[in-house]
Amino acid sequence: MATARTPRQAWIDAGLRVLAESGPDAVRIESLARDLRVSKGGFYGYFADRNALLTEMLNAWEKRSVDDVLDQVAREGGDTLTKATLAANLTFAADLLPIDLAIRSWARRDREVAERLRHVDNQRMDLLRTSFGSRYANKADLEARCLLAFAAAIAGDLIAVDHPGQTRTEVLDCAARLLFSAPET
Repeated sequence: MATARTPRQAWIDAGLRVLAESGPDAVRIESLARDLRVSKGGFYGYFADRNALLTEMLNAWEKRSVDDVLDQVAREGGDTLTKATLAANLTFAADLLPIDLAIRSWARRDREVAERLRHVDNQRMDLLRTSFGSRYANKADLEARCLLAFAAAIAGDLIAVDHPGQTRTEVLDCAARLLFSAPET
């Protein structure tokens, strides 16, 4: 009886886990095979080499970070702030944020990864611009609000600060209301 092959997605998921924990240099075929408890021979049925795996890992991250987020936001609907909040929660979910941060670190030393990151971040900013564009006639104001919201979503967990008398969630909710409140007339 033939044994089932390790699914292609298992290699990609294992690679993303290692990337998030230890960076791109730690993504090695031998160590992934050991983690998956399989021989590395099955790897080559799916990928030509390590670089092909790294590319597929970036593809999976981009799909989950952009395409899947946009699909779910469209399905769930809601008002502008609800959609933006959902998009942020999905994009920077607890399991996805470490991958995103690892890719940001990787992008500082790899031009191709930096271009992929720029492409993804531009799509994320476009979602914010589209979501809030009708609220702000001043394009500079819109861009600043979107950038601040995006920065808070990415760096929020990197800032270690106490909020006396408030929870982190309360402060973030207040920040979102301030950023996307109706413009003063």
